[in-house]
Amino acid sequence: MKLSRTTTLLIGAAAIVIVVTGLRSAAGIVGPVVLALSLTFVFHPLRAMLERRMPVWAASLVVLFAAYTLIVLLTLALVVSIGQLAELVPTYAPQINDAVSGFGDWLAARGVGSAQVDAVAGALDVGKVVELATEVLGSALSVLSDLFFLITLLLFLAFDSANVTRLAQGARRHRPNLVDALGSFAQGTRSYLGVSAVFGLIVAVIDTALLALMGVPGAFVWGVLAFVTNFIPNIGFVIGLIPPAVVALLDGGPGLMLAVIVMYCVVNLVIQSIIQPRYVGNAVGLSTTLTFLSLVFWTWVLGPLGALLAVPMSLLFKAILVEADPDAGWMLPLISGHPEDDPAVEPA
Repeated sequence: MKLSRTTTLLIGAAAIVIVVTGLRSAAGIVGPVVLALSLTFVFHPLRAMLERRMPVWAASLVVLFAAYTLIVLLTLALVVSIGQLAELVPTYAPQINDAVSGFGDWLAARGVGSAQVDAVAGALDVGKVVELATEVLGSALSVLSDLFFLITLLLFLAFDSANVTRLAQGARRHRPNLVDALGSFAQGTRSYLGVSAVFGLIVAVIDTALLALMGVPGAFVWGVLAFVTNFIPNIGFVIGLIPPAVVALLDGGPGLMLAVIVMYCVVNLVIQSIIQPRYVGNAVGLSTTLTFLSLVFWTWVLGPLGALLAVPMSLLFKAILVEADPDAGWMLPLISGHPEDDPAVEPA
């Protein structure tokens, strides 16, 4: 019996709801798995280069060592940053309370009721801003801290990926559209994460050096935060800017805060808004609106880690639901935000 198009759509929507519910229930497993898979994609060009010069098993060991080194260095940086942040927050607790109390007195002097003053003071708790930085750094560390699971998974992926080309060629004879779509997902994830990591490191080094020259406390912490938030689309720059700006205000006054804001805006505009998109190109294939909505959605599904993996997860679902279906090709221009005849749009 042939189902109607409406029934098929309803069944597909119900299946998506079930899958998303399962992903949310297993967020603690899905996050590390996607991270390990993404790291495998990032190091795949290195593997391809090494396999032309050494045995496959040796290339796998080199790639595995590179991935382990990256994880260890990032884990150490996050541990040091969170430790320094834990020492920094109590130092500014009196200034934070005085600032909130002073603003409440300013509102009360202008006739604002006590209930409204308390509500505004609670909403303007500056301490929550620094807590946001702790939560972002802690969410990244929570995945890396489960080193046994992540290292074991990377070990299997490093050796299994040696046969991925031959396996893909065999599968292409049966499901060519799906194989091409998954290849597009791998390429897009590799381009996005690789370029974001390189430029995030550049931004982090520049921010750390300039903040140290300005005398802003916790320069290394804010540099690591800038690196991590570079993987968060759209609002990552704002999340990385607010904590050091607030600390600069409490430590040096409005002048120092303004200098920090200007410095961050200049660095972000030149590197993250002009140079970085030229290297990422159209690998993501998501419009600005969909990128922001994917950030909100995957944060809801996977927690804080979903903000860091929002783009790879969206690319995976786009590959499976849209690119793998020949009849859904008309949706790609709507998803990317580019007209079909736009030369900037590249086929998957």
